Amino acid sequence: MKKIVILGSTGSIGTNTLDIVSKFPGKFQAIGLTAGTNVDKLEEQVRTFEPAMVAMSDEAAARELRARCQGLRTTVVSGVAGLLEIATMAEADLVISAIVGGAGLVPTLAAIKAGKSIGLANKEPMVMAGRLMQEEARKAGVRIFPIDSEHSALFQSMEGHRVIDVRRLILTASGGPLWNMTTEQMKDVTPKQALQHPTWKMGPKITIDSATLMNKGLEVVEARWLFDIAPSQIEVLIHRESIIHSLVEYSDRSVIAQLGLPDMRTPISYAMNYPERLQLDLPSLNLAEIGRLSFCEPDDARFPCLRLGYEALKVGGTVPAVLNAANEIAVQAFLDHRIGFLDIAATIRRTIDAHVPAEVLTLEDALQADAWARRHATGLINVLSASSAVVH
Repeated sequence: MKKIVILGSTGSIGTNTLDIVSKFPGKFQAIGLTAGTNVDKLEEQVRTFEPAMVAMSDEAAARELRARCQGLRTTVVSGVAGLLEIATMAEADLVISAIVGGAGLVPTLAAIKAGKSIGLANKEPMVMAGRLMQEEARKAGVRIFPIDSEHSALFQSMEGHRVIDVRRLILTASGGPLWNMTTEQMKDVTPKQALQHPTWKMGPKITIDSATLMNKGLEVVEARWLFDIAPSQIEVLIHRESIIHSLVEYSDRSVIAQLGLPDMRTPISYAMNYPERLQLDLPSLNLAEIGRLSFCEPDDARFPCLRLGYEALKVGGTVPAVLNAANEIAVQAFLDHRIGFLDIAATIRRTIDAHVPAEVLTLEDALQADAWARRHATGLINVLSASSAVVH
């Protein structure tokens, strides 16, 4: 019986993970769950899975959950302290890190230091402090298993092969819902339009990242640290069908890819039960029915966020953390109708340009860069939204 902690249990990754737990009760037990403010969903999960402990980041939400769960055996904690308590539970065998954004860094790193293997679903911790996370994982003797579909595909395609023989990692991208739009058309894109992803059902922040291609910019940074591969060896290819999840080219020019219908339960289950595969009741891939798989190069002119990811990785140090934080602030401002779609990339660009890079030697280095970038990006957006209000 493998005991699982899920950081971010009410999101899409968390609910899919619990779906697997429910289908394999003899293999997995959910002993710790965390959420932000979704009391209804977490209460439902508590009653279904009876975890030993749950945490809510919001104290008011935690009080409400405690009241609702009186008489149950689950302990309800709150805040950062509660999150860290669950992330480092002594009984846990695997911690699924699925908190959206940079908020996932602190508990994920704490889990690693506590000797827990990680199923990493969120890109941001590795983007903010990838070198530090891998160093701590080596010290603790634990592994970080990628759950993101693209990185899981790379991981699966590299199994049994030597990293020294890898020539290229090729991350595939759907291109998102705005792929066929011109830059002029993107000026008027609404959050509703940008949230209409063609193949994946994800949360709003990740879906907007897909629309800007920032998700690929972040994935390039993550791949560099997950697989210890030089940035020059990481490429991105647009693949609208989302069937080939990523590819690895080796020195002899043979290419190995991982294919499958878009369903996050496949990469989640692989991380949960590695190295064995679970018998999942999912549809099989029918290539004859699909008929055609298409590919094209990404368009940096229309989607500059991908290029920003490469630039941040090239400079290194605190710049990827700044990239990530500025993106989080800009995406939320767009979702709140405070800035336009094209302002997301512009805000990130200006924040990076204003930053003085430094090394990330400690967790505090990454967190300080993150906090600075959030303040700076917020200031830029306040000016931008104020001038937009004057115009309108």
